[in-house]
Amino acid sequence: MHSLLVVAQNTFRETLRDKILYNLVFFALLLIGASVLLGTLTIGEQARVVNDVGLAAINLVGVIIAIFVGIGLVTKEIDRRTIYTILARPITRTQFVMGKYCGLIFIGGLNISIMFSMFLVTVWLSGSTIQGSLFQAVELMLVEVLVMTAIAMFFSTFSSPTLSAIMTLGFYVIGHLTGDLKRIAEKSKDPIAEGITTALYYICPNLELFNIKGQAASGIVVSVDYQLATTFYGLLYAALLLVAACRIFERRDF
Repeated sequence: MHSLLVVAQNTFRETLRDKILYNLVFFALLLIGASVLLGTLTIGEQARVVNDVGLAAINLVGVIIAIFVGIGLVTKEIDRRTIYTILARPITRTQFVMGKYCGLIFIGGLNISIMFSMFLVTVWLSGSTIQGSLFQAVELMLVEVLVMTAIAMFFSTFSSPTLSAIMTLGFYVIGHLTGDLKRIAEKSKDPIAEGITTALYYICPNLELFNIKGQAASGIVVSVDYQLATTFYGLLYAALLLVAACRIFERRDF
């Protein structure tokens, strides 16, 4: 456990030095601020526009950090040959993978917390009411980031950064289109196409479940049962991917 925390701490510090994080957070804060201006251009819809743009900015930056930082956490150590020094110490490969994952999750959570805090300040300054639905939306965003980070880590344990990025982005796009895939599979008359779309539907995570930004922007609160069930689904999917990632990395030869 101590070794895992050490890896997580080092990952946190190393990622924190990456200037791209500051650029992304600044970009999100800029969008959140611009949402107020956009809201003033829409008569009677200022609160909804501010909420919609702000939540979208937080979600976008959170996912970008999860994907494009996550895909390089393991491969970076391999390319720099530092993996040999790390694994020579009393640390298992599972602890290494989990430490990297936890470190990135801390970074993602910190950035989302900063952006959400600024978003709430923006909502308050714009004279709008801070709805409980906004907290629900951000909580599910955090779960989506957990899932996307696990996907990025999974692919990074056995493939190159470029291929990992392509596959992770593919999972992200398909994950938000699973409902359409299911309908295509049901209407398809080609057994091969039906088999492929059905397989993608069950393999890829249903990321659209985490997307309640539209309801939150309008002040619509989802049920507690939905919130808990969706959170459990995301945590379970991320856990299964991490187990698979650890198993693959344990068997990998350097």
